[in-house]
Amino acid sequence: MAKKNSSAPKKVVLAYSGGLDTSVILKWLQDVYECEVITFTADIGQGEEVEPARKKAQMFGVKQIFIENLQEEFVRDFVFPMFRANTVYEGEYLLGTSIARPLIAKRLVEIAKETGADAIAHGATGKGNDQVRFELSAYALNPNIKVIAPWRTWEFKSRTDLIEFAEKHQIPVAKDKRGEAPFSVDANLLHSSSEGKVLEDPAVEPPQYVYQRTISPMEAPDVVTEIQIGFERGDAVSLNGKKLSGATLLAALNDLGRDNGIGRLDLVENRFVGMKSRGVYETPGGTILLQAHRAIESITLDRGAGHLKDELMPRYAELIYNGFWFAPEREMLQAAIDKSQANVTGTVTLKLYKGNVITTGRASPNSLYSAAHVTFEDDAGAYDQKDAEGFIRLNALRLRLLGLARKS
Repeated sequence: MAKKNSSAPKKVVLAYSGGLDTSVILKWLQDVYECEVITFTADIGQGEEVEPARKKAQMFGVKQIFIENLQEEFVRDFVFPMFRANTVYEGEYLLGTSIARPLIAKRLVEIAKETGADAIAHGATGKGNDQVRFELSAYALNPNIKVIAPWRTWEFKSRTDLIEFAEKHQIPVAKDKRGEAPFSVDANLLHSSSEGKVLEDPAVEPPQYVYQRTISPMEAPDVVTEIQIGFERGDAVSLNGKKLSGATLLAALNDLGRDNGIGRLDLVENRFVGMKSRGVYETPGGTILLQAHRAIESITLDRGAGHLKDELMPRYAELIYNGFWFAPEREMLQAAIDKSQANVTGTVTLKLYKGNVITTGRASPNSLYSAAHVTFEDDAGAYDQKDAEGFIRLNALRLRLLGLARKS
């Protein structure tokens, strides 16, 4: 265990869920550092009650307990900016876990400032990405903050060790947490992720009980659900003609996606720390939103702007995945992305059916689509087809020169 010394923190803000890991961390911080611990519990739509965390924190004698509903801020300031870029990591992952970490880190640092705390603490392990995301965000916002990551320093090696410590110190342990959990789960309003244990062999199909937020596409109703999503400047603002807040709209899309078996992903990804990891992700509403956003962009974005966005997106996704949300390069990319969304306004009609999201219509007052130019009927002089000959000859010039050089 770490030893008390003059450089030890006097007051620590702990990212606290009330679960086994963070409850043990809370007691451990009190014992090892003999410091005051402040708890912060964020409700970002994980689907679990957060108020029980207050009672558990009070049981430890915690005087300052922060429990905050951040769902609207999460969607407005983190999820929607990311979706303006059509962000996908390694071709598939919609970054549901990654995008939540900078918000939690931001509030940890803010609460530390408000309460005069000199350190923050989190329960991320030393093998994962989250430790990096929390800490890079914290240092970007407060370069002098001290970060305590118990999983990198304490003597505990397993969940069994944590349970033994909890029982020794009379920390309540939920019955389903006794023994080894079959897999670990992280969730928020955008997604749920499941990793570890029964999912560690990438050759073995995930058991059906792993899925938290979607029904199987094969078991989804044999009925088409038609919806319409309205956009303003790249952000979804309405569903079926009804204006909704960001969090309310995403929650509604989650329900639609769940009922139609949409948004499941079985992925082996490359972690920032260097190893490959297999996870099962469910992003029902986000999957629908991504399809709809690309559809409205298809008629409102100029080709050059759209293609440039597609080129920038993998770099942008990697920055979010690796924890660089508050880095200047991410903010630079965001400025360019947001500029591109000035005219991305309109409606998209979609059909949801057995795991599929099918675009069937898109309309915008800013549409760049010109029926007069693309029609196969008489275009009344809108486009002179003879112009194509010179266009082709100019673009073919270098290819013809290369061909001639090869022949000679």
